[in-house]
Amino acid sequence: MNQEQFIQLLAERGITLTDRQLEQYEIYYETLVEWNEKMNLTAITDKSEVYLKHFFDSLTAGFYFDFNQDLSLCDVGAGAGFPSIPIKIAFPGIHVTIVDSLNKRIHFLEHLAKELKLENVRFIHDRAETFGQLKGHRESYDIVTARAVARMSVLSELCLPLVKVGGTFIAMKGSSGQEELQAGKKAITLFGGSVKEKYSFLLPVEESERNIFLIAKEKPTPKKYPRKPGTPNRSPIE
Repeated sequence: MNQEQFIQLLAERGITLTDRQLEQYEIYYETLVEWNEKMNLTAITDKSEVYLKHFFDSLTAGFYFDFNQDLSLCDVGAGAGFPSIPIKIAFPGIHVTIVDSLNKRIHFLEHLAKELKLENVRFIHDRAETFGQLKGHRESYDIVTARAVARMSVLSELCLPLVKVGGTFIAMKGSSGQEELQAGKKAITLFGGSVKEKYSFLLPVEESERNIFLIAKEKPTPKKYPRKPGTPNRSPIE
């Protein structure tokens, strides 16, 4: 996907980018590739693939959810900043918090935010399991996003405790998404969520399957969740 295709396909879905925003995506790409030589941030470094599989793919959440609001967003396990930083560039009004368990990635994101001159972003080095129990973060975000972090049953335990009642958990999944959703329904309900919308589509150019699930937080998550670090992955609720 070249930059013209990126601009055109987003515009067709109602996301129009300014010259400054396009410049930010270019800086993002250059910074990602530069830092990737020092640490493992992504296996994808070809420019057309970064634009398709990282930037465009992250922004598909904006096809199904209105980010043009004063919203707080927490991105769990964002790695090199996906999907929240591409979303933040396109919708600069949102407040973004990224929590990631690897400090090296946090250093990269802090550097990236300076290069992009982003405002209202913060980066926290923590495990999602302990972060989800912290006062001031637990049940305090309008939106929580996660992209390809873990299967749905595990992801729900990491993400739903952070969503405020009335907020939305946006799970971005690949081709196994529908099966994962079926297996994760018990967990979603237990943690206070309810599946509101399901969207399946093909990523352009390579035509690989994507699934986006909007999960409404309808009631508080029981206090004992999330469990201790590593437990959700070892003993998922299914």
